[in-house]
Amino acid sequence: MPTLATVRLGENDSRYAPGVDPGTVPSPLDLLDLPLTRTALAELTLLAICGGLLGAFVVLRGLAFFAHAVGTATFPAVVVADATGFSATLAGLSAAAAYACGVERAGRSVRDPGDSATGLLLVAALGGGILLASDVFESGAAVDRLLFGTAIGLNGADLALSGAAAALALAATILFGRTWAAVGFDSDAAGALGLPVRRADVLLLGSVALAAVAALPAVGALLVSSLFVVPAAVARLFARDVPALLLGSVAIAACLAVLGLYLSLWLDVPPGPAVAVLGAAAYGMCALLTGLRASTRTPAAGTSW
Repeated sequence: MPTLATVRLGENDSRYAPGVDPGTVPSPLDLLDLPLTRTALAELTLLAICGGLLGAFVVLRGLAFFAHAVGTATFPAVVVADATGFSATLAGLSAAAAYACGVERAGRSVRDPGDSATGLLLVAALGGGILLASDVFESGAAVDRLLFGTAIGLNGADLALSGAAAALALAATILFGRTWAAVGFDSDAAGALGLPVRRADVLLLGSVALAAVAALPAVGALLVSSLFVVPAAVARLFARDVPALLLGSVAIAACLAVLGLYLSLWLDVPPGPAVAVLGAAAYGMCALLTGLRASTRTPAAGTSW
């Protein structure tokens, strides 16, 4: 992950996106005209691919809390790496891999800690990271970037990692998608059919961990779920089968990424919160729409046909 970039574009300097006067509405073509936003657009598009594909199975498997927690679990490690000059990518991968292994082992144990342990981890990781950033390393200025991402400072290394995550997600979907779907619908039946449930679970957790680390520079540790849970949750409201869920999740993730980057450019805010707010609004409206449609199709009590 790059350090906080110093970018000066005339007098309208910006912390999160190239300098655009918030009082004027930028053209959508500015996303392609400005070199920094072209890089950010490519980064978010790659993340939309891996987030959409993996997110579909995250939702089916009930791993939304894990997808959110794995990003937050990396926060203390990337704070230390950012302050000491160590590779934040390697630090994040180590922390995410350790957390994924812990979740996989807990899932195989008789006394599965479940969501309680995940919640405790979220609090400990977030609190520990902020303490390290503010009191130990005094790197408070970098906290916003680490938590919420940035549209500036993304480079070729970030694109390479996101490309690798997208390629891994696509390959894993082709090889293990049927198993992940079967386990998501009925894990006991999938095991009885001889499907490699444990191997598939390990690969899914590992793939999500890698993709979460790849997403850190753009959306930050706190909002990884904006690309890995929300698009798939929206798509599941309408999808009738798994292929439709996959395609819809990727398409929605891409739309949220592009619109979120546009808002980041316009309002001078980090991309992560912009994508998260758009995703929450989209899910709320779609859930309301599907609820209204279901209520109109359901006959009132006591009504005969």
